[in-house]
Amino acid sequence: MSFGDPNNPYGQQPQGQGQPQQPGYGYPQQAPQGVPQQGYGYPQQQPGAYPPAPGTIQANNGYINLHGLGTVQVGSMGLRFAARLIDAVAIGALVWILSFIGAAGVVGAAETVEDCTKLDVTSQAYSDCVNEQAAAVGGILAAFFGFLFLLFIATMLYEWLMISFVGATLGKMAVGLRVVKESTGGKPGLGGGFIRWIIPMAGALVCGIGQLLVYLSPFFDSTGKTQGWHDRAAGTVVIKK
Repeated sequence: MSFGDPNNPYGQQPQGQGQPQQPGYGYPQQAPQGVPQQGYGYPQQQPGAYPPAPGTIQANNGYINLHGLGTVQVGSMGLRFAARLIDAVAIGALVWILSFIGAAGVVGAAETVEDCTKLDVTSQAYSDCVNEQAAAVGGILAAFFGFLFLLFIATMLYEWLMISFVGATLGKMAVGLRVVKESTGGKPGLGGGFIRWIIPMAGALVCGIGQLLVYLSPFFDSTGKTQGWHDRAAGTVVIKK
């Protein structure tokens, strides 16, 4: 009869002799070699498991990560130039229609001007004719400046409202571009759309040179986002749909 090992009074078989080693209490199990150890309560994080922060350009390769949209492609300058050409045609057609209406109004007002040269300059009829001529000329000037104001409002609303609520003009729709807020990925809204519109218009006051520089400013953007000065001021970026 054997009483066992006196150093092992409970008769337990030493580990490694026919039984697998059991983990000790209070300590995590040792992972096999080559497998990272898991901690308690926290999932293991793999490199690159989380997407880049919104607005982060992807390796300067023309793609950008935007909130709510994920990774999207930045609109190229070639497509943006094509969109401007299409918009120019659309606005040109609008200008032609408004010009025709304005010219018709001016001609109609001019036809009401009477010829006073055949009247006696001392007569009351001559005085009345001159007064009517002055009123007619005032009407012509009012029609002309009213036409200019209407043209300005029409072009402003076209660019401003379409960018604000649609995110694209007709030209951008045709080439597959849209303007979004860099911080949210949503439409620019009235404020962003107005800022993006007013900066090129303010540049146009300097003989159009400032406007041209604004539209060419995306070439100077070293971040890879192709943002113009008006985009940076409005917090917008032009992307492909």
